[in-house]
Amino acid sequence: QVQLVESGGGLVQAGGSLRLSCVVSGDIFRFKFMGWYRRAPGNQREVVARISSDGSTIYADSVKGRFTISRNNAKNTVYLQMNSLKPEDTAVYFCAAIPWALSSPNYWGQGTQVTVSS
Repeated sequence: QVQLVESGGGLVQAGGSLRLSCVVSGDIFRFKFMGWYRRAPGNQREVVARISSDGSTIYADSVKGRFTISRNNAKNTVYLQMNSLKPEDTAVYFCAAIPWALSSPNYWGQGTQVTVSS
């Protein structure tokens, strides 16, 4: 089974930055996309960013220009650089893997908490 382990969450002030990491136990090329999702208290889970095996990326409108998803294939690691953080970004952030045949993830990490104070 594939295991995803996130790290890098924490507490920051508005305008600050964090970098999240997701280490994948195995070859990340078995997946069409790697993605970052988040869930705030009382809200549904939403996609934040996704990156394909060739490096193509998509972002939620709410984070465009502030967040950057990237990957290091040699380390089987996916990153989410978060700049200009806002209180609205407060959530648990999850790493996920999307198989080639599907449009949604079937592997999830445990999540890492990001809290942004005003």
